[in-house]
Amino acid sequence: MSRSKAASTGTPATTALGRAGVDYTAHTYEHDPAAASYGLEAAAALGVEPERVFKTLLVSLDDGSLAVGIVPVDQSLDLKAVAAALGAKKVAMADPAVAERVTGYVRGGISPLGQRRRLQTVLDASAQRHVTVLVSGGRRGFDVELSPTDLTRLTAAAYAPIARSG
Repeated sequence: MSRSKAASTGTPATTALGRAGVDYTAHTYEHDPAAASYGLEAAAALGVEPERVFKTLLVSLDDGSLAVGIVPVDQSLDLKAVAAALGAKKVAMADPAVAERVTGYVRGGISPLGQRRRLQTVLDASAQRHVTVLVSGGRRGFDVELSPTDLTRLTAAAYAPIARSG
């Protein structure tokens, strides 16, 4: 994999990858505002299996703090599983406006990389089955491909089975 530094794709996520010296590949596609699922749209547009494309979701813990769950785009976040992985009694999906404000990204373009502040992060264990995975690069229509090892290192993520079908 080669490091891609296309000027048109400069985002806080690619800045974080560059500063860390991580090899990654940038993938752009034409985003359709009418797409029902940003993640499934990315997988189809890029010709990548949906189980290799991961979405970044923010949850609110019972203590009021926020955390990140990263799961394949063809699955849902299992709230009970992510709560257990985070050591919380209960979590709920974070308000989208709060997620945007805290991360610095817009919904559909929230990257786990280069967020305004580091949040506790859990990556679905299925990522370990792949040599590389794709996550949002920080805007709609832009994903970055990197190794799950680099993703966990840069986000200080823990692996846990937090995805469920449906």
